Amino acid sequence: MGIYGQDWASYQSAQPDTGGLAFVFTKITEGTGYINPRWVAQRDHAKANGLVWGGYHYPHMGNSPQAEADYFLAQVAWQPGDLIVLDWEGYDSANQGVSRANQAAYKDAWLRYVKAKMPHNPVGMYANVDYWKNVDKSGFYGDFLWIATAGRPAGDPGIQAPWLFHQYSDQPVDSDYCHLGSIDELRSWALSFATPNTPSPEDDMPLNDADKAAIADLIRNTVRSGPPSDRDAYAVANFLAYSFAGQVPPGGDSGVTQMAGWLHQTTQTCIGAVVDDRLTAFGLEAKVAAAVQAAVGPAVAAALASGIQLTVTPTPKGN
Repeated sequence: MGIYGQDWASYQSAQPDTGGLAFVFTKITEGTGYINPRWVAQRDHAKANGLVWGGYHYPHMGNSPQAEADYFLAQVAWQPGDLIVLDWEGYDSANQGVSRANQAAYKDAWLRYVKAKMPHNPVGMYANVDYWKNVDKSGFYGDFLWIATAGRPAGDPGIQAPWLFHQYSDQPVDSDYCHLGSIDELRSWALSFATPNTPSPEDDMPLNDADKAAIADLIRNTVRSGPPSDRDAYAVANFLAYSFAGQVPPGGDSGVTQMAGWLHQTTQTCIGAVVDDRLTAFGLEAKVAAAVQAAVGPAVAAALASGIQLTVTPTPKGN
């Protein structure tokens, strides 16, 4: 069970064969100076044949992720149901001089920035298994993961992490598989982002991966910006931040590893209560809540301030 698609670049014609396909991804931009001259015709051809369509950007990761994202997004009059993708790989000369740490940072920054600008479209990441296992450190892929393992059977990418698309072949064209049951199911999923449910601050509020990552960064960076005397506060906040991001603090022993894993896996984690209990003594909870409000909105900040229980869905990376 599943559906099939392809990804097209300038190597393909303006109107490739769409027989047997349910979806197509089209390369739009690379860096801040290249536009696929056929992308518009390819998109229109895919949509005219009833396919779900997505567009992707190939990065030059020595550049600003925000500048590249703006360049990419500006090319398209994005419609509800369009998929937005970062083609995260860097074996070419434009990226070989960029450290893997900076490549990983670029990925996280690009995805978060684009999602903030395009909240009503699914924003995801393409990566091959080498990048997923050896370059990625956060496990953050936005709304969906598109994994490439050419040579493995369609639908068997060989990773444990949740994935939506699998590129299983690159000959004679990049061929992809989606584990959803039909094109209608894929289209409904993509369109669901256009009319998101807005939960009340009084209710349990689901945190998505972007929220958790933003909170993790904010806790770390907010406390780090405090006076050097706040070493204990920083240690506690740093531990919480890594835990919510699904990571273990550098130098953590087996006990720390176990505790970080427990915090990340807990499905009912009262973030507000954690902040109240651990950071109030250091006078930092209001500062963190204000930073969260500025970054991820007043509803999450209200929950932080009041201690309302937030639902944290377990998202172990899983190689």
